[in-house]
Amino acid sequence: MLPEFDLLVVGGSGVDTIVRVDRLEVPPGDSLFVGPVRDYVGHTGNGVALGAHRLGLRTAFLDFLGDDPQGALVRASYERHGLHFAHLVSPHGTPRGVNLVDAAGRRFSFFDGRHPADLRLPPEFYLPYARRSRHVHLSITGVNRDMYADLHRLGRTTSTDLHDWDGGNPHHRDYALGSDLVFLSVAGCRGRHEQVMRAILAEGRAGVVTATAGADGCYLLTRDDDEVRHLPAVDPGRPVVDTNGAGDAFVAGFLAAWFRGRPPLECARAGSVAGAFTCTVAGTHTAFIGAEELGSALDRSRADG
Repeated sequence: MLPEFDLLVVGGSGVDTIVRVDRLEVPPGDSLFVGPVRDYVGHTGNGVALGAHRLGLRTAFLDFLGDDPQGALVRASYERHGLHFAHLVSPHGTPRGVNLVDAAGRRFSFFDGRHPADLRLPPEFYLPYARRSRHVHLSITGVNRDMYADLHRLGRTTSTDLHDWDGGNPHHRDYALGSDLVFLSVAGCRGRHEQVMRAILAEGRAGVVTATAGADGCYLLTRDDDEVRHLPAVDPGRPVVDTNGAGDAFVAGFLAAWFRGRPPLECARAGSVAGAFTCTVAGTHTAFIGAEELGSALDRSRADG
């Protein structure tokens, strides 16, 4: 018998190779000396699952992995963290990304997207977990795209992170319209983020949409409040060295507050604090804020504001 879970994360595990550069550009010539190039267990579902686990949520994570060295690296990481992880073997291997990170901590990611478009996790694999979870977070990797009907039938609330969606790419639309909580970055719709947020609420089932904007903070829109609220970025108290995983940490912080019954604005503040914390450590998903640290940071934020 499976245990009960607060959060089930589906899809989005893999390995990131981090290359630190001075600037996010290709310099003249055909080679460049850089610092050590390192591999990290990463990708979006990984960040949400580990971040939520670190914050004390009972978390399970499901995905495809390859029977390869990268898959072994992923499995070893979850065993070390004590995260409940189950997977099916994909003949296409473990997804990988190469992320360039500049001197200011900004990143650009090359994601190999090796899972074919029709690869799906089967119901007999995910339903036992869905039945024993309060909430399901679906990464936009495609392997979970057909789960929404089952999750809605079971009465499970859902969330997703659309990342840099432009508001039109059809790959993201099922996730945008099928989820109860929707996260995205303004990177793909900068200047149009309010329009995209309103469309998600108007066309889908979401009650809350949050758009992160890096150093410019984040934006929040709910079905109960027609005003798009802006929250400034949180000062992490230490230098920003790497923004890899900040959005995933934001989602984990938001969900941790959401599960505790906090209002959306406070959830967004919790997400901002969690995301800012992650930016102070080099690498992908190498450190996550804990529940006590998050609570203390939120108390300081209230006192300052």
